[in-house]
Amino acid sequence: MEIEIGRGKSGRRSYSFDEIAIVPSRRTRDPQDIDISVSIDKFKLDLPVLGSAMDGVVDVAMAVEMRRLGGLAVLNLEGIQTRYENAGQMLEKIANLPADTATSKLQEIYREPVKEELIKKRVAEIKKDCDIACASLTPQKVDKYYMTAIEAGLDILVIQGTVVSAEHVSRTSKPLDLKKFIPECPIPVIVGGCASYSTALHLMRTGAVGVLVGVGPGAACTTRQVLGIGVPQATAIADAAAARMRNMEETGRYSLVIADGGMRTGGDIAKAIACGADLVMIGSPLTRAKESPGKGYHWGMATFHPELPRGTRIETSVVGSLKEILVGPAFENDGTLNLFGALRTSMATCGYENIKDFQRAEVVIAPSIKTEGKLEQMQQKVGMGS
Repeated sequence: MEIEIGRGKSGRRSYSFDEIAIVPSRRTRDPQDIDISVSIDKFKLDLPVLGSAMDGVVDVAMAVEMRRLGGLAVLNLEGIQTRYENAGQMLEKIANLPADTATSKLQEIYREPVKEELIKKRVAEIKKDCDIACASLTPQKVDKYYMTAIEAGLDILVIQGTVVSAEHVSRTSKPLDLKKFIPECPIPVIVGGCASYSTALHLMRTGAVGVLVGVGPGAACTTRQVLGIGVPQATAIADAAAARMRNMEETGRYSLVIADGGMRTGGDIAKAIACGADLVMIGSPLTRAKESPGKGYHWGMATFHPELPRGTRIETSVVGSLKEILVGPAFENDGTLNLFGALRTSMATCGYENIKDFQRAEVVIAPSIKTEGKLEQMQQKVGMGS
């Protein structure tokens, strides 16, 4: 139902994770009986999670540890790891930048060009200790670098930008033709981001194995303020899930819906799956791990844009190991640790055995879900009030 904004404009009501809640069903299950695994093409993940292709989130060591724990990390092939041989030193420098000059200094640091030999080296380093290597490129750089990465052993390519469409139009340059490139690419391709039914459907029709859903919800992103665009994640995911059904009817192909950003807790991840996501991509929660290359800091891919930065460097602070963040045990009660133990428990409590089943869970609009009966927690800034 559309709501009148003014006499000349109407719009749909949309919802964020904080405005909805999952309704338990008539059945409950034991958490150990729950299957939260997911497959990307022929590759199986025990945890339905991708580590965001951001320099403060993923380096080679982080990619290896993510895979060991059952998830998959996406390396940014246009970031610090492929611009600098001494990437660790540069990341240390970024972590020590004063807050008031961080954006301009990041612009300077990222002026260093990407080096093909480092793309080859980083992918090979991941493959040395991992069965799956996954990395990202922006649409503008895919043609230039994708074969170098594939020849080094890349298994899954992510084509990622703030917003990616299947019908980019340009009068000044020849855009990447996703409808031609993806079917001809020798490895599976994930593409995004998007935030609408129509864009998700067109991206799925290219043959992408997965579509990233999320424009502006990330903790370090300022796109929604700078550009004024974005759709709250609960609505964006549900719209993409409807597009997935339409694409299945048309082509017989199942394209994964990947919720990208806006999730801080296990409850957020559970809501993303209940709204229709097959797996999630997270960044800021992972930067709180001891193994994170960002050393307690996080910044997005558009933070250092030379003309129009659309992100900021934020401090997230290191709180525990990657294992504790992903699968526990948790030693805090705010839902930011043991994220996938929380997903498993949420599914068990609601009676759903696997992710496909959980996508059918009942969801209600519940704007007071985080505050109802929680006055003391709010006042004392503990638990749900922290």
